[in-house]
Amino acid sequence: MGTGRNNSARPAAAVGPGGFETTRWTLVLTAGADGSASARRALSELCAAYWYPLYAFVRRQGHDPDSAQDLTQGFFARLLERRIVATADPARGRFRAYLLGALKHFLADERDRAAALKRGGGRPVSSIDSVELREAETRYAAEPAHRDTPEKAFDRRWAMTLLGEVLARLRAEMEADGKGPLFEALKDTLGASDDGRSYRDVGESLAMSEGAVKVAAHRLRRRYRELLRAQIAQTVASPGEVDDEIRHLFEALA
Repeated sequence: MGTGRNNSARPAAAVGPGGFETTRWTLVLTAGADGSASARRALSELCAAYWYPLYAFVRRQGHDPDSAQDLTQGFFARLLERRIVATADPARGRFRAYLLGALKHFLADERDRAAALKRGGGRPVSSIDSVELREAETRYAAEPAHRDTPEKAFDRRWAMTLLGEVLARLRAEMEADGKGPLFEALKDTLGASDDGRSYRDVGESLAMSEGAVKVAAHRLRRRYRELLRAQIAQTVASPGEVDDEIRHLFEALA
């Protein structure tokens, strides 16, 4: 799983018509046209969480690290400053697809103009600073080589980033409840396979009964699914897209 930020401090989304939460991406879609501060902040938060898959996509396109850093910063500068999100089609409202499409368009413009943008245009761009960009190349270099297309590689990294966000939030919740050791003992049971430890072994290491560990594992998996759905809901425009997006992202990890 990828490294994610702690999202526990993020503001809760408002509940809109039909009971569906007005998530950050929903807010961007509906308010992007007027350039409101709330829409800009929502877009900035989403970009800060999911910028790395785009950096990796640029690298897979054949750009060297310095060029990829400049292009990634330049893209976010344009995205946040020019309100191009107002052109997003609500009928195709997945943030993942929109962001990749916007990046491809930006890269095509850059090739046509054959001009390098200065990093970020001298203005703050989301929370993506030069340190994060340098660390991005370290992450990219450590990844296994794949024969996937840049698009498939982008989807895989997007899925890993999203799961990392979910895992970080779940860890923060457990630690806040004083259950950090329990989380560490059971976190591997959240995936398709575990580390082979039995519930009895976990119980012995934490002075818990085997039954109590089973109950804790069940609750942890249930909370993980809840957080996963909530995280994905932040990147789609309607509740009907959540399950479809979950299937797509897990297929990308296969």
